Amino acid sequence: MADPRFFETAGPFTAEALAAAANGVLDGAPPAGLLTGVASIDSAGPGDVTFLSNRSYISKLAECRAGLCVMAAADVPRAPEHLPLLVAPAAYMAFARVSRCFHPPRSANPGIHHRAIVEDGAVIGQGVEIGPGAVVMAGAEIGDGTIIQANAVIDRGTVIGRNCVIGAGAYVGFACLGDRVYIYTGARIGQDGFGFASDPAAGHVRIPQVGRVIIGNDVEIGANSTVDRGAGPDTVLGDNCMIDNLVTLGHNVRLGRGCVVVAQVGISGSTEFGDYVVAGGQSGFAGHLKVGSGSRIAARSGVTRAIAPGSEMGGFPAIPIRDWHRQTVALARLAKRKHED
Repeated sequence: MADPRFFETAGPFTAEALAAAANGVLDGAPPAGLLTGVASIDSAGPGDVTFLSNRSYISKLAECRAGLCVMAAADVPRAPEHLPLLVAPAAYMAFARVSRCFHPPRSANPGIHHRAIVEDGAVIGQGVEIGPGAVVMAGAEIGDGTIIQANAVIDRGTVIGRNCVIGAGAYVGFACLGDRVYIYTGARIGQDGFGFASDPAAGHVRIPQVGRVIIGNDVEIGANSTVDRGAGPDTVLGDNCMIDNLVTLGHNVRLGRGCVVVAQVGISGSTEFGDYVVAGGQSGFAGHLKVGSGSRIAARSGVTRAIAPGSEMGGFPAIPIRDWHRQTVALARLAKRKHED
């Protein structure tokens, strides 16, 4: 059960309503009562919805007391007769939709806190919430229903779409955001890119970074991540990108639609991702590369050359993942032989 001090809860819901929301179908007799929340297989009770997406948990279904269990059709024969089922092609996605029924995104509480600073010339839409200590500078535009949390700073001229959330202590500047963008706490969007010319005699001379950050719709950028503005061309994040915590995107980086970038990834300037690229945690990308659509990069890999669409890469420098696994096995065998000798 979600702690009501921190999380708002909707419902209760009928099983039929949840099945419709999840694009699934009920299998067997639906539960007699209403459903009030979501829980794990171990802790779910008669009023809870749970799910099975990892088959290692199948053995726990026999003792599961949930009022409804979301699972894929292939796993239905393994389910006990007492357990009401919601069957969907992708169980985890279906459960995500069910969970959002119970815990929808918080709506703005319209109003400007008396300790917030909104400069003259800022354009504030309908139903906007601006928290204590937040600063919205002249020329900024805030779309309807957006939430600006405590101590966030929206720099001059920045455009933020509708129903966005700018987390506490975040900075957004030199940027244009689409709708339903979520910038988590402490993130920095639109600061100078890391660009300078160097000379042994003259030292380092900064190059003005005169591009922007363009962010599409339904993008999330995790806590304490940084997205540099472009040096001339813009830094661009396509619709539906998911950026984890502690990620660095350099100037002129371009991400296609639906990319997933996991924690502590660093992407150097002017590198371009196609659509639906997945970059595993702590992977790094040299600058001026192209990573093809649908590629998957294993955690802690180092990408130093262009990647063809649909590739699966791992290691440093990153190579096709099967070759990487073969190298790992071969190295382990060599080490074992040396030890035995």
